[in-house]
Amino acid sequence: MSVGDFIRNSQIWKSIFRHPAPRDRRNRVVVVLTNVFLHLHPVSVRKSGIALSYTWCMGGLTFFLFLVETVTGVLLMFYYRPTLEHAYNDILALRDVTTLGVLREMHRWGAHAMVIAIWLHMYRVFLTGSYKPPREFNWSVGVILLVLTLLLSFTGYLLPWDQLAIWAITVGSNMARATPLVGHEGPFASLLTIGDAPLIHSGSDARFLLLGGRFVSGDTLLRFYVLHCVAIPLVVAMLIAVHFWRVRKDGGISGAL
Repeated sequence: MSVGDFIRNSQIWKSIFRHPAPRDRRNRVVVVLTNVFLHLHPVSVRKSGIALSYTWCMGGLTFFLFLVETVTGVLLMFYYRPTLEHAYNDILALRDVTTLGVLREMHRWGAHAMVIAIWLHMYRVFLTGSYKPPREFNWSVGVILLVLTLLLSFTGYLLPWDQLAIWAITVGSNMARATPLVGHEGPFASLLTIGDAPLIHSGSDARFLLLGGRFVSGDTLLRFYVLHCVAIPLVVAMLIAVHFWRVRKDGGISGAL
């Protein structure tokens, strides 16, 4: 018995790899169905459904860019401090000194590319009619992921803590004042009252919740940092898993025959 055969016949190997190499269709099926990483994907797909001319590979590219953003973002967290005293100088160091600026630029340009890729993915899905039944639920999940991707860019925009970032967030957050029901200048806000007192006012509306105050401050920086690095990425990761799972349950990539 060779060393390879001895290893493959050992109890340790069999406890990890429950099935032999997927050299035939049966083994390919059982390997995919019993693997935590592979079972989200179908055992087989239509060849025309994965053609580059049909999918543009924008969905896969968006997911790859999300992984790039996650890895580079975690590494950047080792060097960045979300405080008024250190935020701007830490960004300068990340641009000019730390990792020769490569890490920060990968994260920055990866974010721009991810926004472009997800828009193109949604455009492709719309053109091919892949939002139609029974895939309307997954289309809704995709729309939510699109909004969350834009929110990731919006919250990350403040972290450099320079004049451009501060005033951009000031302008952007002012739009929240016009949000229906939850913005004190938005439609129907005046209808929400307790007695004669308005329930929604400038100190309790969407803008105040977003900024953590009445203007952009250190509290805003910390709030955006937590949203950008923890809260929104966790929701995005969960919805991506649901999105992939639903693609499989809906019969794979649609439209191609």
